[in-house]
Amino acid sequence: MLQLSNEIYRLHSQIRTKRISSFDRTGGNADNIPIKSGETAVLAQIEGAGIIKHIWATISCPDPMIRRNAVIRMYWDGEKNPSVESPIGDFFGQGFGQSYNYAALPLAAAPQGGTALNCYFPMPFGNGAKITLENQSDSSIDAFYFYIDYEEHISMDADSGRFHAWWNREITTPEGSSEKEWDALENQTNAHNYLFADIEGRGKFVGVNYFVDNPSPMWYGEGDDMFMIDGEPWPFSLHGTGTEDFFNSSWCPKEVYLHPYFGTALVGEGGGWMGRTHCYRFLMEEPIYFQKSLNASIEHGHANCLTLDLSSVAYWYQNEPHKVYPAMRPVSERQNMPELTARDIFLWRDAWRAANGGGNIWGKE
Repeated sequence: MLQLSNEIYRLHSQIRTKRISSFDRTGGNADNIPIKSGETAVLAQIEGAGIIKHIWATISCPDPMIRRNAVIRMYWDGEKNPSVESPIGDFFGQGFGQSYNYAALPLAAAPQGGTALNCYFPMPFGNGAKITLENQSDSSIDAFYFYIDYEEHISMDADSGRFHAWWNREITTPEGSSEKEWDALENQTNAHNYLFADIEGRGKFVGVNYFVDNPSPMWYGEGDDMFMIDGEPWPFSLHGTGTEDFFNSSWCPKEVYLHPYFGTALVGEGGGWMGRTHCYRFLMEEPIYFQKSLNASIEHGHANCLTLDLSSVAYWYQNEPHKVYPAMRPVSERQNMPELTARDIFLWRDAWRAANGGGNIWGKE
């Protein structure tokens, strides 16, 4: 992925640099486009072969959840089904409809407060590209500013995989009788794991943004990552040892840390590990190759013992055609769960005290 030292000095006579942006064609300063509620704007319609190198965007909208309520899609080579489909905020590494600073190598949300969305994933195409943004909010997007910087090529070689990204969300259900990890048994299947992506074709998996809303103080990160390559049997070629391990951290972290390849861009503010957390990992140096298929997943707590509100965007390259994605969840199923606070913990404790006869129960919890 990183070829700066090899490529920055090379001169290419057959490559032209081009841009599509929202600049004001009248020469004025209204350098944006509005997108009404229910409308889909075509941001780019490119013919021929090329590589999208950079996308920048920012949004002005009264809807505080516009980053979940607007959907970005990308199509390569005249395909009917999008290769990229995600709420726009999640795609750029902004979970829960929120806005916060985020700095990784291929994606970043820059100041003011994460409002400037950037993508540096290269996106090759051989016979046309289209990028759209659908406003599924009840509010109009008053102003959408964007740059789409790309190279125009004579042709694209056969080994150039097409860029893909898919958003998923699930409110998980404990597989055992309780949500305590110490009661959970071993898990020898990926059947009940949270799904990052289920891919058919030849390609390589290059990263994931993972958003966790945890309704309890319980540590959410005992779940193992599992990558089933080309239909192989459990325990698979790639089987991890815990969520924080896959995301290259350790010992149940609760702090913001931003490495170009991995980190925690947002941490829950509740007691323990309660609240909303954003982990990410990009496999730039060690992509996961597959020849026929890839099932990428992670346990929600050890042996899938926890109730969590999980969402993610997985990123990969593959040959076309790709497996058609499930229908995007409607807006009503993309909203956040209620935020739980220290007051809720007190009420739970108070209810437990009442259920156990009241009085002094210190140390008997």
